[in-house]
Amino acid sequence: MIVLRGQRVRRGVAGDRGASARGAGSKLGLMRQTVTFTELGPAEFRSAISGFIAVYTAAMNPPERMLAGREAILDRHAANPGFRALAAVLSRGDDPPGSPRTWGSSARSHPPLAGFTYGFHGVPGQWWHDTVAGALTLYARASASRGAGGGGARAAADGPGWLDDSFEVAELHVLPSYQGQGIGRELLLRLTSGRPERTAVLSTADAESRARRLYRGVGFTDLLTGFRFAGGEPPYAVMGARLPLLAGSAAPRSPKPSS
Repeated sequence: MIVLRGQRVRRGVAGDRGASARGAGSKLGLMRQTVTFTELGPAEFRSAISGFIAVYTAAMNPPERMLAGREAILDRHAANPGFRALAAVLSRGDDPPGSPRTWGSSARSHPPLAGFTYGFHGVPGQWWHDTVAGALTLYARASASRGAGGGGARAAADGPGWLDDSFEVAELHVLPSYQGQGIGRELLLRLTSGRPERTAVLSTADAESRARRLYRGVGFTDLLTGFRFAGGEPPYAVMGARLPLLAGSAAPRSPKPSS
């Protein structure tokens, strides 16, 4: 059963995806466990970075080299324009093995984390924005020179426009024992709800994963595939969606950001 504030909705199994409710601090019940979604300001986010890194590590199992300097990166991102962050926190006693019990400035005031997400307004001068903008421009020029047709070629030709007024979803991670319960979807919908930007953009591993299906289900489409941010990294897919995202299960909309 999934429980939203002021509403009870019966589902066949606990793993079904729940409906969205945007207010910060509302609750989602999973079996006998309760998850509360809380929006964090930059100062609160910075105080919780160590807990977020623990969730990221558990969810992604990254190589050690990808953890180096990550706390500094999150700290720097909190200063970006239009910054927004949310944490999915568990009621006391509900935390699974591996859940960060200490995050933020006071362990007593912060229950265990189930997941988190954050993003900000994308502008030139940001590393991800500039790297992706350059790749999309090259891709669009190459497609135009080939004179290729079809939906993929149109998406590539419109590629640079995706970043003109975009919200960058920088991170979205859920503990493995809580994945498949709708927490990631709820975090994503809340993160992007009410944003003034025209589009949302993100990058994810270029594989048929649970995360990739989640993004497609709310309206994201591939802008780049097989893309490597650095020579030794695995290939990524860069994805974009027009805002607002699709809260239902409808098919993704046209890839053109301005239509």
